[in-house]
Amino acid sequence: MESVMATLANFPDYSLYANAFGFLRQPLVFQPQGFDADVVITGVPFDMATTGRSGSRMGPGAIRQASINLAWEGKCWPWDFSLTKEIKIADCGDLVFNCGDAAQMCERLEAHASSLLAEGKTLLTFGGDHFVTLPLLRAYAKQFGEIALIHFDAHTDTYDMGSQYDHGTMFYHAPNEGLIDPYSSIQIGIRTEHGYTLGYQVVDATKANDWPVNKIVDTIKNRVGNHPVYLTFDIDCLDPAYAPGTGTPVCGGLSTAKILQVIRALQCINLIGMDVVEVAPAYDHAELTSLAAATIATDLLHVWAVNHKKAECGLN
Repeated sequence: MESVMATLANFPDYSLYANAFGFLRQPLVFQPQGFDADVVITGVPFDMATTGRSGSRMGPGAIRQASINLAWEGKCWPWDFSLTKEIKIADCGDLVFNCGDAAQMCERLEAHASSLLAEGKTLLTFGGDHFVTLPLLRAYAKQFGEIALIHFDAHTDTYDMGSQYDHGTMFYHAPNEGLIDPYSSIQIGIRTEHGYTLGYQVVDATKANDWPVNKIVDTIKNRVGNHPVYLTFDIDCLDPAYAPGTGTPVCGGLSTAKILQVIRALQCINLIGMDVVEVAPAYDHAELTSLAAATIATDLLHVWAVNHKKAECGLN
């Protein structure tokens, strides 16, 4: 027995694919209320509001699985600090709701987010289709008042379709409910009909592809100013060459490399919450989409850490 224990002691703490449950191998805490964490990861396996190909309910699991490729580094390039030494992260697993009950999903997600925000935590949420952002914004608005939105997408999702649950309507309902200020909000990567903007600034895909990164970043920062900011990333902002695994792909999008440069430069904005949505792994190839989503999420965590833990941003 002693020789067996000695042999086991020489094994590493983990191997790449073994026991990979939480995002970035962070602890699973199914009751995060009261737990010592700065950011709580929540999956929302919901795709009843999609108008395209279904399957994004499987997105949270796919993003977590892809994140193991990012968890082995002590520091994620190009960041100069260890994320998990700078902030405390917990993954509370997936929101539980009755299958087919969209109203219950909304109620439970809003309540879940509200309880964590009341404790001073923030959330990084994985969809699911993009509709999940609306109950999250309701929770954030209760805590922070009217907020600014940074929205990466191929679609504005400002369509008044008359449907209560539709992933193309959230950012029509949100300003009408007083959740966000569209005149302090911006949408990047849009390449579908967007004549009816409700006051949002739109940087369409042609501009976003043509502009240098610093111009995109300056435009975003000038738009949101000092407002509390919620950032939502629909993976179809990326061109289908970089993210084929999504429900409503649109050609002509941005590259993963450019998006990551933009996100990494969003330091010292008042980032209060974030989500990554619309990963549908059934249409993915070689985990391209899931890995892109996991990388974007990881960089968002680094940006949040800089913004809220580093004195130079003055946001503490």
